[in-house]
Amino acid sequence: MAPTAPGVRLLPNALTVLAMCAGLSAVQFTLNRQYSAAIAAIAIAAVLDSLDGRIARLLDATSKMGAELDSLADAISFGVAPALMIYIWRFGGDRVGWVVALVFAVCMILRLARFNTLLDDSEQPLYAKEFFVGVPAPAGGLLALVPLILTNEFGDHGHWWQSKAAVMVWTVAIAALLISRIPTLSVKTIKVSPRAVAPLLVGVGLLAAAVITYPQISLCLILALYLLHIPYAVRRKQWLAKHPEAWAVPPSERRAIRRAHGSSRRLGLRPPLRRVAGAARRAVMRPIRNGDQHQIALPKDPRPVPRTRGWRRTGLRKHQRPGESKTR
Repeated sequence: MAPTAPGVRLLPNALTVLAMCAGLSAVQFTLNRQYSAAIAAIAIAAVLDSLDGRIARLLDATSKMGAELDSLADAISFGVAPALMIYIWRFGGDRVGWVVALVFAVCMILRLARFNTLLDDSEQPLYAKEFFVGVPAPAGGLLALVPLILTNEFGDHGHWWQSKAAVMVWTVAIAALLISRIPTLSVKTIKVSPRAVAPLLVGVGLLAAAVITYPQISLCLILALYLLHIPYAVRRKQWLAKHPEAWAVPPSERRAIRRAHGSSRRLGLRPPLRRVAGAARRAVMRPIRNGDQHQIALPKDPRPVPRTRGWRRTGLRKHQRPGESKTR
């Protein structure tokens, strides 16, 4: 079948529609108090959402309609559905809770609208492809459900994450992450070296076993790790902004660039003083005194050299000029 056949182009859009149906089904499960099925439906929608775009690119079946349909499905599956789930579960009949649910849904739609505008922005640097602006829609929809996931796993026994105030603060915080400018890593641009394929497959197997055995705890741990990676993503984007030439090079060359710029700069520390201690200078200059012909480059001191005579700086005796007395 040709890559541009109608049947091939239908497959990614079919996955997008299935993801939207899974998100809407999560609301129906929540109305029936089937919280495990509702959480599973949102997780399935997130998996389908991650697959439809990749399959469309692999089959060369991308289209403008598919992009718009994907954003609309994300708004329903990860914006409207989680907001309704949280409201039904904890804020039933509460006006303030309904406002919180509306804030989350609106922030999700604004995040998707900004994502669509950034797709057509040709002025972005190349390394920007490695990051999302803010938390992406599937991760945001699942993060908003963390209090519900914990309650469904450990029971409704009055834990602190089950209170209305805690759920409100958590939902608003995730909504703020959705529309923020904080960079988060995109899995689309991650390259795996051949040596890491086998360990990665073993890790995928262990993750699958954990998800099958303890699905909700595993989901919470994955979401916690996702939140913990945000400081690394911020630091990585700042470094690439200062060294954009290092984005397209292999990982080994990128590590060499990091080493060349020093560990202190990578850690954001103040650069060390350029003054070399006397013992260190003697240790560096010892091979030259022993007859080694290799040239050793010492750091240059940017300070002006004091105007002192050479014999005073080195401790040598002053050469006596003709006609000059030894004593003054």
